[in-house]
Amino acid sequence: MFADTIVKQDNARRRWSTTSLACITTLCLLILVSSHITGINAAAVMSVDLGTEWMKVGVVSPGVPMEIALNKESKRKTPAILAFRDGLRTFGEDGVTVGIREPAAAYGYLLDLLGKTIENPIVDLYRKRFPYYEIIGDPERNTVIFRKSESEQFSVEELIAQILVKAKEFAQESTSQPITECVLTVPGYFGQAEREALLTAAELANLKVLQLINDYTAVALNYGVFHRAEINETAQYFVFYDMGAYKTSAAVVSYQLMKDKVTKETNPVIQVLGVGYDRTLGGLELQLRLRDYLAAEFNAMKKTKTDVTTSPRALAKLFKEAGRVKNVLSANNDHFAQIENLLEDQDFKLQVTREKLEELGADLWPRVAKPLEQALSASGLSLDTISQVIIFGGGTRVPKVQEILKQAIKQELGKSLNADEAATMGAVYKAADLATGFKVKKFVVKDAVIFPIQVTFERDPGDGSAVRQVKRVLFGQMNSYPQKKVITFNKHTEDFDFNVLYGDLSHLSAQEISYIGSLNISRVELEKVKELIEKHQNEVIESKGIKAYFTLDDSGIFHCAGVEYVYEKQKEDEGTLAKLGSTISKLFSKDETKDAGNSDGENADAEKIDPTKTDGETAEKKDEKDATSTNKTETETKSGDEKDKTATNDTIKLVTIKEPVSHKITQLITIPLTGESYEKSVEKLSSINTAESIRNRLESSLNALESHVIEIQQKLDEEEFASCASSEEKEKILELCSSISDWLYEDHENPTPEMYEQRLKELKKLTNVFLSRHWEHAERPEALKALDGMIDGAKKFLINAKNLTKESNPEKDIFTQVEIETLTKVISETSDWKKNENKAQQQLQRHEQVRLTVKDITDKMALLDREVKYMVNKLKIWKPKVKPTKKPKKDNKTETNESNGEGESGSGANSEDPSKEEVSESENKVNEEEVQVDAPTEEKDDKTTQKPSNTEEHTPRSDL
Repeated sequence: MFADTIVKQDNARRRWSTTSLACITTLCLLILVSSHITGINAAAVMSVDLGTEWMKVGVVSPGVPMEIALNKESKRKTPAILAFRDGLRTFGEDGVTVGIREPAAAYGYLLDLLGKTIENPIVDLYRKRFPYYEIIGDPERNTVIFRKSESEQFSVEELIAQILVKAKEFAQESTSQPITECVLTVPGYFGQAEREALLTAAELANLKVLQLINDYTAVALNYGVFHRAEINETAQYFVFYDMGAYKTSAAVVSYQLMKDKVTKETNPVIQVLGVGYDRTLGGLELQLRLRDYLAAEFNAMKKTKTDVTTSPRALAKLFKEAGRVKNVLSANNDHFAQIENLLEDQDFKLQVTREKLEELGADLWPRVAKPLEQALSASGLSLDTISQVIIFGGGTRVPKVQEILKQAIKQELGKSLNADEAATMGAVYKAADLATGFKVKKFVVKDAVIFPIQVTFERDPGDGSAVRQVKRVLFGQMNSYPQKKVITFNKHTEDFDFNVLYGDLSHLSAQEISYIGSLNISRVELEKVKELIEKHQNEVIESKGIKAYFTLDDSGIFHCAGVEYVYEKQKEDEGTLAKLGSTISKLFSKDETKDAGNSDGENADAEKIDPTKTDGETAEKKDEKDATSTNKTETETKSGDEKDKTATNDTIKLVTIKEPVSHKITQLITIPLTGESYEKSVEKLSSINTAESIRNRLESSLNALESHVIEIQQKLDEEEFASCASSEEKEKILELCSSISDWLYEDHENPTPEMYEQRLKELKKLTNVFLSRHWEHAERPEALKALDGMIDGAKKFLINAKNLTKESNPEKDIFTQVEIETLTKVISETSDWKKNENKAQQQLQRHEQVRLTVKDITDKMALLDREVKYMVNKLKIWKPKVKPTKKPKKDNKTETNESNGEGESGSGANSEDPSKEEVSESENKVNEEEVQVDAPTEEKDDKTTQKPSNTEEHTPRSDL
């Protein structure tokens, strides 16, 4: 194949050496071993910092440190924009270009639409900002649907999934490995609906999400990794302030070395203590205001009668230019906004000053410090205790933002982080920690709950009064997670239900609460409770009630893990084995109980059951005791009568029984994409991906054929290449190239990649003949030079080897005469062959069939190298014979005193081996001898690991 020929031509530029063959062999072995180990230990994983405007992809693979994956333009960040036009899908910069020509066909700034219903104020804000989209409600889920035409419409999850597919492609091209696992960053204010929707999008992209990590937590982890040495037992507090394109957030974080109670290991702990945010304050809002200002100025010029804001294309041009000018004004005091052919062939140019930009955002600046104040308030800390306020995110580059923050904190801002990539690198570190096959230094990360979660249920006092609703907080504001909780219902004997919903949100504004959407998370309906209780009524010694288990996992997603009816009953002792089984059972029972109240080996904020409550309903309170202590409290409330009863009859034991309670969970947040709707989305995306794959292959095959035709035509115009083809071959190749060129520019109906690939194969069949001749002629001089060097080295070795035979040196009879003669013969035959074949080749024309090929030369090198290597290895393992001596008769004391004498190094009955000292001297002599030998290679041959006999006949081996 021509591709192989080109590779050979590129490799031909490298210099040959006398050890070239050995180096190539060693390199191949290393590559094979490395690939084998990599395949066993780990696969590459990635992180995606999916921002509203930009996307960054981090990767980590075996043997390669964490890095940012580059896109096809070799850039480190990519616009998070997806476009569809004329049946083609484009992404990133190409999507931005399509968005200028046809704004309604390019979809961007999608992240905050995840999990939102069509009535959400965020959707109305999106419509106002980008009026050229047609947004409708999903008929089943009532979520956002972008409708371009009757046949083209996409849900937000489908669009995000396609962006993640592109992220996976970038990561796989960077690591040259398939990737299926990832960690995704999310805004900290994402609720249950948004997080569930993002997981669905990742599932559509065939990605397994190891964890969703809040963006400020990922940044804090990144900072901690690179400042690990500064973390100690004393807590240090930092604020991480982020202003991105869409939102602003601030998080108070502590760093401290802490000892784990379970593993007893001391590791650094990162804990989020307070969070504040503003989900509509960011660089996008400033850009939109500048866009509207430029539009108003253009209309004021009255260059056209058409209002520029009514033209989607003109509005998109203004939006792009506003973004460019905004970025320039971060470093300059003024700049010109200029757009060619903005509307009706009219150009637009206007000078914009930084002062004007700040004036446009006059009502935004008072909001800049609010998230910082909210975070400090939630943490209960003051600025005096904060070591540093560290900024990141593109919006923090605006000078006015930095000025306001400096005034608020009365100190310099920390700018040590990469504003664009800090979250990506922190997330990929977490991905390496969670993935199998990677070992990273442990960092314990404790995130914090922003929206508290509570359970509500109805309580019947039992005295005839009205049923009341009871609320119990599960996960309070700023509680750390991941975490587990248990609630016990010990008076319910009939079927009942309870609701899970967001708790007290009084710390948020009414507008922010409306952005959250539905405050109800789920409803849990318990079924067949009465039947279950009656079924075990005769066995029950003491009822522990109905326990509901809840988790808030490390992705911040709430789950009802299960519901059980727990009671104690008597069990007869069946002997020693039964006692042992009971003991083991109790141990496991304790572990299970502990797991119910703890998360990751840490105390959960479980509430202690209060047996004095008259309503019979018990729930955990905010104390520092876990569910283990709850169960312990229940056990300790038993009367001493049970102990007396146990003492009276040792065969009676109490065992705890847990029976699952049938229950149904109904989601009350935004309906997730499941069932038939999900299958349709999978089918739609699969069809789009397949079409794009075929299109890419078609373009690649067309480009490959076209470029090969041009390249061959150019080479045949150069004497160096043309001389390697006969006149008949040259004429035939040029004729075929001309024919293919004409065929390429014809209109083909439904072209396929196979059409172009077949024509390329036909062309390469002709061109590879003369290209391979050129390669042989170009490589032969270096190969012959390497062979000459090997022959010279072998001759020098032979001269030294002749002095190490029995005839010339009886004390060092290393080589036999047969071996000397064999090497002499191989050197002579190789020299003669090289002289004759080279002379014959020089008499041939360049276009004639090659007689002396590079492969022939390397084969001769391999044969000569093998013979020399055989003798070198024999020299290395040779040891001088030690003559046996009679050991004088001495008593034990004499032998002890003369332990360093002649007798110990002999070969008598009690001394079969030479002494360590004598062997060492012998080895040193051999090493000195080896230094004097000028061998062309020192590699060991695996086939000559045994010491050759001095009398055995050696014959050359033709196999390698």
